[in-house]
This record gives sequence, structure tokens and C-alpha cells, in this order.
Amino acid sequence: MNVLPRSLLVLATVLCAATPLSQAAAAFPDRPIRLVVPFPPGGTTDVLARVIADPLGQALGTTVVVENRNGAAGRIGTEYVVRADPDGYTLGIATVSSTAITPVVYKNLSYDVLTDLAPITRLAAVPNVLVVSPKLGVNDMPAFVSKLKSEPNVHMYGHAGTGSEAHMMGALFLMSTQTTMTAVPYRGSSPALQDALGGQVSAVFDNLPSSLPFIQAKKLTPLAIAYPNRIAALPDVPTFAEVGLAPVNDASFFGLVAPGKTPPEVIDKINKAIVTVLKQPEVRNKLAGFSAEPVGNSPQEFGAELRAELEKQREIAAKANISLD
Repeated sequence: MNVLPRSLLVLATVLCAATPLSQAAAAFPDRPIRLVVPFPPGGTTDVLARVIADPLGQALGTTVVVENRNGAAGRIGTEYVVRADPDGYTLGIATVSSTAITPVVYKNLSYDVLTDLAPITRLAAVPNVLVVSPKLGVNDMPAFVSKLKSEPNVHMYGHAGTGSEAHMMGALFLMSTQTTMTAVPYRGSSPALQDALGGQVSAVFDNLPSSLPFIQAKKLTPLAIAYPNRIAALPDVPTFAEVGLAPVNDASFFGLVAPGKTPPEVIDKINKAIVTVLKQPEVRNKLAGFSAEPVGNSPQEFGAELRAELEKQREIAAKANISLD
């Protein structure tokens, strides 16, 4: 009777154990995929997810169903993705708020975004903006900064909630300009913008898409956008870098992630599909409709961006003493 050497038995065991996983990855996808949005319907994150869902499903030969699991500044939806089976059938939309700010401002987070999520790609970049009430009587950044310095602790800025991207952007702006304003949290950007219209707050930091209609109607005055370059919708509005505030010039990112132990073959297949989708003219036109610029980079590149943003937000939170239970 021939007896296999122990090393060959071990190898055979490993190969047998890996076969189901390899077969599953090769067959992927053979059923619908869930795309989790960690914010309510109607916002920028939700709209972006719905723009890519159908074409991504077509590219993969299946159906992609958008599912909103909002609450707790993106924690609920993100944790749902973290806890899902790592098989590629549950994906999530990652934002600056849910994957870079929440981990540094909440003390008792139950997951680690760097190990419990697998980056797939950065889907798009969206400009941020600083708008002010016309009642403030300033039309450019130098005048606004001068007013804040001459009237310390007088003015207030609105943002979409404590620990939101807009809140952190405002804190970074104040540190960069050595000025003071009181941060006023709202339940989303819409009520903050409404109060800016009425002059109850002097300024609002926001994602551009929600502010743009008020800017175009000349009801709010944009002072600068956070983006690598000026944008076609607002060609006369400078970037923060142009007005000497380069640290504030980072755009929002929206990315695609999976549970942390999703097989690399599955990640690669989804990445190739979504990169193809982001090159489609119809998708690009829809994204341009809300000032989103498609990206479509590699999992490694997006992972590096996540780590860099996490460290940036960690530094802002520490310096501005922003934390939540």
C-alpha cells in the first residue's frame, strides 16, 4: 500500500478546502448583489448609488439592488457591510463621513475600516463649497476672513451634523484662517442652507450638489470650492487652494467597498466591471448632473486614499477636540 508523504497530504487537504471558494469566485455572480447606502434616500450618496447600480449589474451579468440602511452618521449601513458574508454579494458605498470621520470621532466603534472593509474603487469626486448669506455683505474670501477676524465669536456656520464632513471642513477652515465661528449642527444640509438664506447663520460648509441651486439662483454666495480645479458650473468661483487655503481644498470621495475578507478574485472582477461602467458616456453625464467627477482607480489606490483621509480627519478631530460617545 502506497502512503503519501505527510507534506503531500497536507497540500491535498489545503487544495480541497480551497476548491469551493475558488469555484464560488469563478462563478461569481450567480445571484443579485445588494448595494448598501449608509444614508437616507435622495441624498448625494443615494443618487450616485442609483446611477451606477443598473449598469454595474449589466456589466456583471446580474442585478444590483440598492438598499438604504441609514443612521448614526453612516455607522449602521457600514457595519451591515462589515458583518455581511465576504462573498461579493453585499457591497457598500463609502464616504468621507462613514469611513474616515466616524472611525475617529466615535469612541466605541465595533469595526476597523482598514481591516474590516475591502476597498474596490473610488467611484467619484464631488466638490465641497463654502457659501455665505448675502446679508453678510461679503463677496470674496479675503473680505470674509477679514470680517471674522474683526468680529471674533460673533458669527455661526451651519453644517450637516456633529462629526459630519461639513463640520470637519469648517473646523479645518477655522484652524487654517485662525478665525472663530460657532458651529451649529443641523439634521442634514437642507435646514442649514435654509437658515443661511434667512441670515440665522452666516455661512454653511456643504457638498456642492445641495448648495448649487441656491448659488445659481443667487440666493447664497459661494466663496470657494474644495476641488483640484475650478468647475464648469461655477467658473468664477476660486478653489480654496487659489485663495491660499490649500489644506481645505480636498473634495469629497464616494467609493465602493466590500466586507474585508472578500476573495481578491471577486474584488478584481467587480473593480473591472465598475471601471468600465464609469467610462460610459451616459453614466458620466448623469454624474456630471450633480457635479460628480468619475474616478475608477484600483483597489490599492483607493485603499491608500482611505488611509490618508483617515489620518487627515484624525488630526482635525484631535486639534478641534471633536469626539462623540
